Amino acid sequence: MATVTRALLFINLHKDNARPVADAIREELRRKGIESRDCAFTGKPDTDVGGPYDLAFSLGGDGTVLYAARSMAPYGAPVFPINLGTLGFIAAVHPDEWIQVFNGWLAGAVGVSRRFMLEVTVERAGGIIARGSCLNDTVISASGIAKIIRLKVEAETQFPREYMRLGNYRSDGLIVATPTGSTAYSVSAGGPILDPEMEAIIINPVCPFTLSNRPIVVPAREAVIVEIEGEQRSGVLLTLDGQVTEPLAPGDRVYIKQAPYEAKLIASDRKAFYKALRTKLSWSGGSDA
Repeated sequence: MATVTRALLFINLHKDNARPVADAIREELRRKGIESRDCAFTGKPDTDVGGPYDLAFSLGGDGTVLYAARSMAPYGAPVFPINLGTLGFIAAVHPDEWIQVFNGWLAGAVGVSRRFMLEVTVERAGGIIARGSCLNDTVISASGIAKIIRLKVEAETQFPREYMRLGNYRSDGLIVATPTGSTAYSVSAGGPILDPEMEAIIINPVCPFTLSNRPIVVPAREAVIVEIEGEQRSGVLLTLDGQVTEPLAPGDRVYIKQAPYEAKLIASDRKAFYKALRTKLSWSGGSDA
C-alpha cells in the first residue's frame, strides 16, 4: 500500500483540458490530506522542481512524462502519467479514469513499471562541462546546414575494463536510446523496437554515409563513448529526450551509461505499451485484452 504525503503536478498548459484535470487532482489530494504543488509550463519545460516528493502527476503527453521522469527519478518518486494528448507509448492513463487508477495504486492493486535510464556526461579538455540523464534517448546531431558529422564510437566493458571500437561514423547523427526510447526517434531511423522493461542500449546512426553502419544493441552494463572528431562541416549538438541541449566542440567526449536510478511509471506497464504499439503501427490480429 502506497503512502503519499507530498505530490507534484507537472501541467502542460498547451493541452486544452490540463487545467480542469489539475483542479480535480488537487481537490482529490486535498480530501486525502496530501500536500500538492504545481509545476505548470508552456513551451519547453526547464524548471528546476526541487524535491523530494512522494509522487508526481504528469498532465500532458509523452514529452511531459519524460520531463517528469528526469525530475523525479533521482528521488525515487513514481510518475502518474495522465494522457491529455494523442495515444502515447508512455502516458497511458485516460483523464476519465485517473481517480480509479490512482486509488488502485494507493491500495496496491496497480503496478509500477520500472524503466532503465541513461546518464550522460560531456568531457572537454579533461574536465566535465555538462551532465544529465534521459529516459528516451541521447542524440548527437548537426546543428548547422551541413548535415554530415564525424563521430568515433566505442563501448566500454566494466569487468574487465576494456574498450571496444565500434567504428568511425559519418552520418547525420547518432541516437543512443533506451528500450523506452526505442519507439521514439530511434525507430523512425530504422532502429529495433525493444520491450520497455528490458535493460539495454541501442546505438543507431542516422542516415549513415556508409550503408553497412547498422543499429546495434549492447548490454546495459556497458558504457558508450562518443568522441567528436576534429574536422566538422557543421556545429554539433547534444540533445537529451528532445528537450535538453548542449553544444559540442571537436575533441569533446560524451560518456553514456546506465543511470544510478530508474524511472518509475504508474499504470504504464508492458500491456499498455503493446496496446499502444498495435494501435500506432496498425498491427492486426490481436485483441486489446
